[in-house]
Amino acid sequence: MSIPQPTIQTTLLERIQSPADIRKLSLAQMKELAQDIRDNIIQVVSRTGGHLAPSLGVVELTIALHYIFNTPDDKLIWDVGHQSYAHKILTGRREQFATLRQYKGMSGFPKFKESIYDAFETGHSSTSISAALGITLAKSLKKDGHRAIAVIGDGSMTAGLAFEALNHAGHLNKDLVVILNDNEMSISPNVGALSSFLSRKLTGRTMSRVKAHLVEKLQISDVGENILNILRKSEESFKSFFTPGMLFEAFKFDYVGPIDGHNLEDLLETLETVRDTEHGPVLIHVLTKKGKGYEPAEKDPDIFHGIGPFDIVSGKPHGSKGAVTYTKVFGDTIADLATGDDKIVAISAAMVSGTGLKRFATEFPHRFFDVGIAEQHAVTFAAGLAVEGLRPVVAIYSTFFQRALDQIIHDICIPNLPITLAIDRAGVVGDDGPTHHGVFDLSFLRFIPNIVIMSPKDEEELQHMLYTSIYHNGPSVVRYPRGPGYEVPLATSLHKLEIGKGELLLEGSDILLLPVGNRVYPALEAAKGLEKVGISAAVINPRFIKPLDAELICRWAAQTKRVVTVEDNARLGGFGSSVLELFSRRNLYSVQTCMLGHPDHFVEHGPQKTLWKNSFIDAPAIIRAAIKLMGREE
Repeated sequence: MSIPQPTIQTTLLERIQSPADIRKLSLAQMKELAQDIRDNIIQVVSRTGGHLAPSLGVVELTIALHYIFNTPDDKLIWDVGHQSYAHKILTGRREQFATLRQYKGMSGFPKFKESIYDAFETGHSSTSISAALGITLAKSLKKDGHRAIAVIGDGSMTAGLAFEALNHAGHLNKDLVVILNDNEMSISPNVGALSSFLSRKLTGRTMSRVKAHLVEKLQISDVGENILNILRKSEESFKSFFTPGMLFEAFKFDYVGPIDGHNLEDLLETLETVRDTEHGPVLIHVLTKKGKGYEPAEKDPDIFHGIGPFDIVSGKPHGSKGAVTYTKVFGDTIADLATGDDKIVAISAAMVSGTGLKRFATEFPHRFFDVGIAEQHAVTFAAGLAVEGLRPVVAIYSTFFQRALDQIIHDICIPNLPITLAIDRAGVVGDDGPTHHGVFDLSFLRFIPNIVIMSPKDEEELQHMLYTSIYHNGPSVVRYPRGPGYEVPLATSLHKLEIGKGELLLEGSDILLLPVGNRVYPALEAAKGLEKVGISAAVINPRFIKPLDAELICRWAAQTKRVVTVEDNARLGGFGSSVLELFSRRNLYSVQTCMLGHPDHFVEHGPQKTLWKNSFIDAPAIIRAAIKLMGREE
């Protein structure tokens, strides 16, 4: 007698090992697959944290793209790469997806080393059309008949780079495919003329004005009269004369859409038609809903754009109560100062909540400006405001400030304008990895003349630095890390710090520790550890990376003859380099030095504490470096 074996229930998703498996599915099965993918993404991100809402919004689009196009020979580029979770799951990485954004696990963005299906690394926005155009042209030169497809969010379309690429693509007239994923959101709700144009037709007074203008112009000829007669037959047909397609057709793109990005039938039909037609560049306008399929994310896509671990049922983050974050201290301090000074204005680049400016935006809507994903414009726009006597504060993450270096030099520092650059997420940021770590700003800013650079040791010092910066008559930078401070009491009144003056925190006779910013407290901890092994360490909080407190630093360096610099920045060209340059100018050649900072490679994703440890800039590493510099064994 045979005993029936139990049936093992598997989801459709578990049977998908590559896009080739998707192409065997029926339409009904693809719809089932979309739900399986959403469930998988929600389950994993609830444990790991990540960019939930963007990836939920493109599930059907991802399935359709892999079904119609022959990936990986056809190259699929995601812009921004945080939309790529479904793509990762469908390209042989489902089992690894549980390690999303975990230390030594799967990246939250496309990575060449992860998969041949990741055609381009996209951790920042607005690069996809340029990259896809380059791939398309290369394929043409090689007589390779495959395509490149750029999937770009409408928020990413606010950056100038996207339009530079559209302009070039129209000129080259190659078979480039651009998918405009229009969910009316980048991170914060999209702003600007382009965003509103994508989702409207001309109506009201604007419509009447344009119509009157056309009537006047078209009546000058018989042909014009014929066109007007056709348009007069239906007001709706006249309105439809003006669509978002006009914008892209001006760049010589064929425009298709808008189409429902959650309707697989429409997506498959449209993509197949585009694939099988030689057309030159084409843009497909797809309407999606950020957070689709998970009610909390649909209701609050801003919060669920990038979120930590959360409870699936309630949608509430598993937040830990602790010290206030540097970002919140920044936001509250700027808002408090603006209450008493109507010259203070604040600027964000599509990161209102992320940079802590939501309160400012609510309380001072006429003095707050979100320019979209356009960091270069944000900086030069601030310069224009400063020319007219205002005190602009430009709050942008360190990694995104990199795009605006030319504007910082030419439009702020050469004319020496009083603008505060608030650099959030300075240092390693954790799980988003190398595209988001802010470990280069000290190196690329400190060589610029006229600029003052500050970094606080704690949240209370941040308040005074912001006050100092806003009322400094020249360009100034305040850089501060991601995450909580040290629970020090916040200041009830603010004062200016003397430019270029540090503070001696601890006297010592054997060695000088020179930490900057968030490395000050680890250095104080290290000094206690060194005391236990008989080493007397002095600790100076420089406060200013530029200008350095030359007198204070050189006096203690000359006394101790040994100096360890510590920074949450690339070691090359950063704070430590500036100290060595100072010693060279002062002829302090006898001082032994050790520079601690991030090494000359890109730091991968992982918890901040782990990354500090790996780069040898935590307290135990400072102790080891000091002992070695003393010529002693541990």
